[in-house]
Parts: sequence; structure tokens; C-alpha cells
Amino acid sequence: MTRMLRAARPAAALALLTAVTATACTAGPAQQPVAGPRAATVTPARLSDTLPADPVRMVLPATGAESRWTQGLDVFVRQVQRVAATSCARDRGFTLPEQVPLAFIRYYELPDLDFIARHGTSESAAVPAPSASPAPARTGSAADVRACLAEGTAAAQALRDRYAAVQGQWFGTLTTLRRDPATLDALGTLPDCLARYGVRARDENAFFALADARMQTSGPEGPDNALGRAYAACMRPVEAVREPARAELRTRFLAAPGHADAVRAVRTTLVPALRAAQRRYGVPLVFPQP
Repeated sequence: MTRMLRAARPAAALALLTAVTATACTAGPAQQPVAGPRAATVTPARLSDTLPADPVRMVLPATGAESRWTQGLDVFVRQVQRVAATSCARDRGFTLPEQVPLAFIRYYELPDLDFIARHGTSESAAVPAPSASPAPARTGSAADVRACLAEGTAAAQALRDRYAAVQGQWFGTLTTLRRDPATLDALGTLPDCLARYGVRARDENAFFALADARMQTSGPEGPDNALGRAYAACMRPVEAVREPARAELRTRFLAAPGHADAVRAVRTTLVPALRAAQRRYGVPLVFPQP
């Protein structure tokens, strides 16, 4: 699953994001099957617990590969939120309502092409579930549930407060590349390249509309994987333009006096806070890998 970066709509204190499967993209013309034979069965995505040498790369990603750290950070904070809320409910002798399982969600404007080429546009690594004690059978009252959910939100917010504001500013900065002439020129090659793989899509939005439709029916190594290989191949020239541009943007962003305190806090306090939360809540801090 993939998110789009949005400067104007922060979600969970991050200036991000809408799942592609819920994006109101306009589909292109009638789509043709993706050409080419299927590859051999792909090994499931792996997980890594290796942190970046500079935590800034986890909070302010500039490449698709760096965004794996961002995905892991996002999932970790959401897991802390759930575990804290569940622990509160267990201490009070009731069970919280069941929630949708968490997933690593990739970023539309930071495409991880190596991952997409291997696993398609929708699949990611499985999020490991923290160990949990048996839950009580009693259902909590609405007030009980609200109180424990608020406790979980507070635990997550204590982590997000260390990076969310500067991360939101960074994602807003990234969106300026949408108007960059070199980026627009590179994206202009996408329809013809996709057509060589048998994919008819007039732009990225049309491509993801097709990928979303195919995801509903794809099995292992089905059309989603073939679409992923086509997209990764055709987007590499685009990323060859955008990655250096993002790196330059980040260099300027980090050098801006207005970001100095927030960047210093990320570098000095974020990882210790994450490690402390790991110990307290028993949540793994892991990152998807191809």
C-alpha cells in the first residue's frame, strides 16, 4: 500500500498522506494486459532492525530506500499507541474493540523502486505483532475505552512530538518538486515506457488506478507484480532526476536556521526515546527490506 505526500493535510501529526487504494485518481483509457512471462516465485519481504547512521534519514527521507526507515518509524509509533492502550484496558479488566492490523505503507513521492520491482505495488513486509497476554473477556464501557485510547494516543504523541513538526515541513518541501521542469520532463516519458510493457496509462495517477483495480484480483506473482516491474523500470529515469534534487533540497533544508533546533533534537533524542519505548512496551523497531 502506498501513501501520497500532502502538505496541506497532516495525518497523525505528519504532513502526509493518503492510501493509493483510496486515492481519487482518474483512470486512464481501457487498460491492456501487462505483457511478458511471470517471474519465479518471489521470497517474502524481509525485516531489518538496522537504524541509519544519521536519524535524520529516518525522519526526512530523500530516497525510496530511506523511506523504509520512515515506514518502520511510523508503524513503531502506531504499535506503541496500541500496546499502551491495550495495557491500560488489561489493567482495568476489559478488552478493547478489535482493530485493523497495521501495515507498512510506502510513499508515493518517494517510490522504493527496488521493493516495487520485487513485490509489486501493493505488497510489503508483514508487521510483527508484539507479544501479548491473554485479554480479559469483559467489554469496557464507552468511557473506559475512551480513557485507554487516550492513554495510547498520549504515548504515541510523546514520540511523534520529537519529529513530527520538522517532518511535516520536510514533506511539504518535497512537494515543490512536482513543479520542477526536469522532473516534469522525466515524468513525461512514463506513458510511452509503460506502453512498451503493455500498460496503457497516461500518467502516474492512471497507473495507480490500474494497479488498485488489479490488486483486487491479483494472486502471488500475478498482475500486480508484473505492473510493479513495469513501473519500477519506467520510473528509474525519473528517480535518476529526482533523487539528486531531493538530496539537494534536504541539504538546504538542514542548513536553514529555522530547522536547526528540531534537527538537533532528532539527532540527539529520537533514538534514545525509541529504545526506551521498545523496552517499556515490548514493541519491535523494524523496517521493511526487499
